[in-house]
Order: sequence, then structure tokens, then C-alpha cells
Amino acid sequence: MAILGLALIALKMGGAEKDILFGGSPGQLAAIGWAGFLDLRFILNSFGALALATVLGAVIGYHPRMRRTVDSLTEADMPKVYILYAFIGAVIGVAVREFGMVVGVVVFGIGGLIRFRSTTESTRDTGRLIVVTLMGLVAGLGLPHLAAMIAIFAFALIWVFDSRPACRVRIDELPKGRIDECASLYRGALEGQGCRIISEQRYAKGRLDYIFRLPSTATRESVSEVFAGLPPDLRGDIDWRID
Repeated sequence: MAILGLALIALKMGGAEKDILFGGSPGQLAAIGWAGFLDLRFILNSFGALALATVLGAVIGYHPRMRRTVDSLTEADMPKVYILYAFIGAVIGVAVREFGMVVGVVVFGIGGLIRFRSTTESTRDTGRLIVVTLMGLVAGLGLPHLAAMIAIFAFALIWVFDSRPACRVRIDELPKGRIDECASLYRGALEGQGCRIISEQRYAKGRLDYIFRLPSTATRESVSEVFAGLPPDLRGDIDWRID
């Protein structure tokens, strides 16, 4: 209903701002079709808007206070989700500003439908699904230059985000009464591999939980090998999860 309402508002505004798909004024709108790649004003303005949204999303997502409240792998990856959704919002904003309210409502409506009807297991995957859907939709609307910019930004964001994936390792069956000693040993092993520890939880019943970022120079296998080399009386059972 909300999407339908926005569409009706957009249609009523047609007299003040014609949408490009319905015969708008070409002199006041960005070029469509392949000629759009020659529209330097649009390309520079749009890149600036997408870059600003990405930076501002990172400012909020990587707020220094947020690390203190991380207690799950999903929460550890939320900064990336904030950035991706800020980027999605910028795409919708550019579409509205340059090509009219109707195009913006369509883009927003498709993105919202995918967000709430998708069955992906993580918000990160849902964000990527929305991005590629918007990219295909924008290309289908005859805006290949905007679709190309979306693809470039999304590719760069994914490249950066996946270079240091968030991981969770749970270590069970540790000797009771020696949990502090075990924690010091496992923490040193992770830091020795270049991992940045986000959260450490210790349980008196003999369990450790670590959430950390795996560097590009290490793998789950290399970290597991280091764990296997720890003193047998301080080792536990390892359970991995990588998001």
C-alpha cells in the first residue's frame, strides 16, 4: 500500500516534474541509453553521491562504540550491511533526482519487495541481492551508464569487505579451572596469524567463543593448524563459522 501511495503521489507531480519514461523534458534530465556514457555531468555527480553515501555509511557502521556490543557473527558484519544499504539508498536517490519520481518509486518498490520476500540466510546476502536486482532493473530502464556505475561500486565494496571476513570459532571441552590460561593461548594464536579479535567470551564450564576478522594472508586451515599445535592439555574441540 505504501508503494502504491508513493506511485500515486509521483503521478500527481507529473505536471511539475515529468518522468523521463513518460515524455519529460530532455533538456532538464540526464541522457538515457548508451549516450548516457557521454554525459559527464551525470557521471561525476552520481559517482560523488554514491561515494559520499558509502563514506557516511562507513562512519556510522564503524563507530568505535559499536565494537563493545558485538556478541554474534551477524552483529560483527553489520557495518558492511550499513554501508551497502547506504549505497542502495544513494542509487534510489540518484534515480529520483535524475530520472523522476516514477522511476525512483519503481526502483524503491522492487528493492523493498526483494528485501522482505527473499529467503537468504544473512542480511549481507540480502543486500547484495537488492544491489544486483537494482542493477538489472536500471539497465532494463535504458540507463546502462547508471547500471555500470552500480556494478563498479558494488564490485569494489565486495572486494574490500570479503578481504577480511568475519569468523566465529567456538572452543569446547577445555580443562575447567584453566580457562584464563587457555584464553591467553588461543588469543595469542589468533593474533599471531594476523587476526583482529572483535569479541572474546569465556565460560566457566570450559568454553571459549571468539569473533574476529580473518586477514587475507591467513585461512581457516592455517589457523586450525596453529590450534592443533597448541599443548594437548590446553586444547579443545573447534567449531568454525565464517560469514
